[in-house]
Amino acid sequence: MELNRSAHVDTFSRDHLPAPGQWPDLRFDLPGSPGLHYPDRLNCGAELLDATIGRLGPARPAVRDGAGHVWSYGELKANVDRIAHTLTTDLGVVPGDRVLLRGPTTPWLAACWLAVMKAGAVAVTVLAAQRPGELAAVCAIARVRHALCDTRSADDLIKAAVPHLRITLFGGDAPDDLLRRSAKKPTSYVALDTSADDVALIAFTSGTTGRPKGCLHFHRDVLAIADTFSACVLRPHPDDLFAGSPPLGFTFGLGGLLVFPLRVGASTLLADWGGPARLLSDVQRHRVSVLFTAPTAYRAMLGELGAYDTSSLRRCVSAGEHLPAALWHDWRRATGLRVINGIGATEMLHIFIAAADDAIRPGTTGVPVPGYEARVLGPDGLAVPDGEPGLLAVRGPTGCRYLADQRQAAYVRDGWNLTGDTYVREPDGHFRYVARADDMIVSAGCNVAGPEVEEALLRHPDVLEAAVVGRPDERRGEIVVAHVVLRAGVPRTGETVRRLREFTKKEIVPYKCPREIVFHDGLPRTPTGKLQRFRLRDGALQFPRD
Repeated sequence: MELNRSAHVDTFSRDHLPAPGQWPDLRFDLPGSPGLHYPDRLNCGAELLDATIGRLGPARPAVRDGAGHVWSYGELKANVDRIAHTLTTDLGVVPGDRVLLRGPTTPWLAACWLAVMKAGAVAVTVLAAQRPGELAAVCAIARVRHALCDTRSADDLIKAAVPHLRITLFGGDAPDDLLRRSAKKPTSYVALDTSADDVALIAFTSGTTGRPKGCLHFHRDVLAIADTFSACVLRPHPDDLFAGSPPLGFTFGLGGLLVFPLRVGASTLLADWGGPARLLSDVQRHRVSVLFTAPTAYRAMLGELGAYDTSSLRRCVSAGEHLPAALWHDWRRATGLRVINGIGATEMLHIFIAAADDAIRPGTTGVPVPGYEARVLGPDGLAVPDGEPGLLAVRGPTGCRYLADQRQAAYVRDGWNLTGDTYVREPDGHFRYVARADDMIVSAGCNVAGPEVEEALLRHPDVLEAAVVGRPDERRGEIVVAHVVLRAGVPRTGETVRRLREFTKKEIVPYKCPREIVFHDGLPRTPTGKLQRFRLRDGALQFPRD
């Protein structure tokens, strides 16, 4: 497709979009579509903030932290605009520059993201828990030269030693702290006149090879997820208060905890994940009405519900992993609420299949969100009959555009996005999840690429071979299990397991680290030396272990 004139000075993101023939078929006029025709010139930061204030006024509560401090929409805009001035006048950020954002989930991190949008730069939001090697890889792929980082998350970013990266810290006492500098700036900033299809953010995911993939999303994409799933399925009210566990570094959290509430003039609680009891305490204390989290958290909260008042909740959204029917029914019995199940993808930006209220069929994911369509494909690429499993394919107003990555051709075929999930379409039109179609492990709603964990383990001098697979787990969906061959003379003991796990936690995000390590004399391989992960995954073979 032909793109509108870009406002970017740094054209790296647009220059590294996939070739036109590799794009998904972006559809804005599917039957039942809510009306997704956006103007050619569009800045999503201005739409989410300035336009919302124009409709509803500046006095409404916008964001709050875990301690109970609240910013109105007017206060949020003033803070965002001051930071945008600092980005452009002090730090030298030009339109199109990639700006890394890192820190715990706080109102200030959200303000930084909105400021990057209004300045016409490109946000690359990463997890506060990511390790130096992971951060270096993201910065290299996206050619990041600027970073805004919470002082509490600075150490590993500094250790990443990214060449020519200018790190500006916020939340500290230093004279050059971002918040001190921005306090002196004007409280009004005119958002850059970006194109609707200028790149607004690069969201990173991990493929089965473990090499991060950057997903390019436009300014109109940010609004499209709010105008489809949120508007048509979630249907929030301006008086709602959103909260949840996903960080803003995950697109599930970015949409659910920032984009969706701001689009309708609601408010959001931005506090870092502190476990199920903390989340329930936040619901009770702040009177949260819309909750976003993964099935693992819903399961964990069930045992704590009796100690908290959750009567303020009216919407609960689950994504990140399959929601079992039994858990759905347990939550309904305990709270009276019907969880909105959904499937999304970083490549699609947010949820594209879901169901709410009377449309819910427990045990299924749902139906295509208005604005999207889905089908199940067989090995020949043709749709299979209802009731037969195949690969899930989806298209709509958003879609996969990898940043200079040859894996684009595998994800997008004939204009459809192939999510890597095996699904069945039931005769009533609901889509039922079967399994992942690749080696990705989904644990507690987080994607873990087995090869990435293997590479981390293999950096330990005592490890000769490693194979990482998922094992079904009632609480987490799957857990990460590492099958390891040790160097001769290294004892197969619990102490060795502990050392390997501690080592791995320093190499990659802790949630990716193996929860179980099994020692073997050798790993199953083909005559050509290819690792047979399936023999480890399905338990068909038994291996010596201590």
